[in-house]
Formats: sequence, structure tokens, C-alpha cells
Amino acid sequence: MLKNIIGLLAGLLFGFGLLISGMTDPVKVQGFLDVFGAWDISLALVMGGGLAVAIVGVQLARRQRISWVGDDIEMPTKTKITKRLVIGAMLFGIGWGLVGICPGPGIVLLGTGQWQAYVFIPAMIIGMLVYQWLEPKLN
Repeated sequence: MLKNIIGLLAGLLFGFGLLISGMTDPVKVQGFLDVFGAWDISLALVMGGGLAVAIVGVQLARRQRISWVGDDIEMPTKTKITKRLVIGAMLFGIGWGLVGICPGPGIVLLGTGQWQAYVFIPAMIIGMLVYQWLEPKLN
């Protein structure tokens, strides 16, 4: 039960943070990505703040073996940058740049009733299903 409450609170905090920072506004995101045009640096500050919080969180997690809710903490073990990682990152970046939405803000947009979410989320799910179908064939 505590795990679900903490998950809910973390999700709400993340969603409100995305709304307040403007990360759910596709036009603002595209303005951030337009470094050779009317560049909007404000989202870089949001990402920098998120990175600072994440660094502290990871350092705290490395010092513990068990989470606050009693689960084992498993830190990632892969450190190699692979061709698949680079291609996936490029595809993610291209999609983000084209529409100005990534998965977290896309889900938040569903709750706000913006039409872009009703196009983006099904397209994202289709992309995930296509990947699941293709992934065994790529190995």
C-alpha cells in the first residue's frame, strides 16, 4: 500500500512539475530545440534542475541496499554505448523535435484534454508494439 501511495505522489509531483515548467507545451519545447532560431533557454534550466535532483537521488540510492518501501535497489549495470542505444536516442530526439512531446509530457497532456495527446499516445503505443515485434528479428 505504501509503495502505491509513494508512486502516486511521485507521479503527481512529476506531472505538476512538467505542467509548471512548460514541458507539456509542444511550442515551448520546439522553441527550446530551435537553437539557430528564436531559442528559448528556459527548458535547459528545468532539465538542469532535474539533473541536479537525479544526481543526488542516485548518490543516495547507491548508499542503500533497500528502498524506503522495502524493495531491493538495483542500479543499472550496463555502461557500454551501443549502436542500438545511439539509434534509439536519435529516433527519440527526432520524434521529440518534430512534435515537441515526449512520453512523460504526453501522458500529462492526456489529463489536460489537449488534442495532441490523443494523436501522440496512440502513435507512441504503436511504435512500442512495432519495436516489440521487430526486436527479436534484430538480434
